[in-house]
Amino acid sequence: MRIVIKIGTSTLAHPTGLLNIKRVEQMCKVISDLKNAGHEIAIVSSGAIGMGLGKIGYTKRPDDIPTNQAAAAIGQSELMYTYDKMFSEYNHTVAQILMTGAYVALEDYGKNLNNTLYRLLELGVIPIINENDTVTTDEIVIGDNDTLGATIALTLKADLLILLSDIDGLFTDDPNVNPDAKRIDIVEEITEDIESLAGKKGSVLGTGGMITKINAAKMVTEKGIEMVVANGRNPEILYDILNGTAICTRFKAKSN
Repeated sequence: MRIVIKIGTSTLAHPTGLLNIKRVEQMCKVISDLKNAGHEIAIVSSGAIGMGLGKIGYTKRPDDIPTNQAAAAIGQSELMYTYDKMFSEYNHTVAQILMTGAYVALEDYGKNLNNTLYRLLELGVIPIINENDTVTTDEIVIGDNDTLGATIALTLKADLLILLSDIDGLFTDDPNVNPDAKRIDIVEEITEDIESLAGKKGSVLGTGGMITKINAAKMVTEKGIEMVVANGRNPEILYDILNGTAICTRFKAKSN
């Protein structure tokens, strides 16, 4: 199975912005095990800005873009160093791909991205993809690594897109505010009612929210790719997602 896993900032870092070492170690261990089982995996990783801000003493994202870009430059190197170190302990090689969203639609750029990603998978390498926040402001403003995950899933013709965040899935209301909110196990079709359930705010250090996840689901399910939204606090949930027992929301793929 070919799987794209998007890992959000809230999964990788403590609320301070500093690396959640135990969780990242577990994440790399589980993904390595899935690789050993024969799955092809690409990772879309947030966290560069959050980790960079943590290193320079910020506990929440500032409003000005230059500081966020500087934090991305600081955090990206640490993020990739961490992935490289931890995956190498399980004999897996990683590759960094920094994308600039404005160029994805260009024919030559898209073709080169496609060729690179497929070749990395053929070589048994785990691509780790992020928006190039140091030189582009698209994601900083929009908070769109969920959509980037969907773009990579479409590029690779993946079987499954997994979005790991700090929530168990899509709820009938905000579970942080309404204790009676119910998680929706399966979304067969993304209707206006489903879209209306999406909140607008992400975590303190991240920028996404459920609305970007709904948009990502619309992108991939239309093309026959199933998508899952799950909580990344316990990385072993990846096993449960694949065997169908996870606490999550599954967005069913349309027939294609």
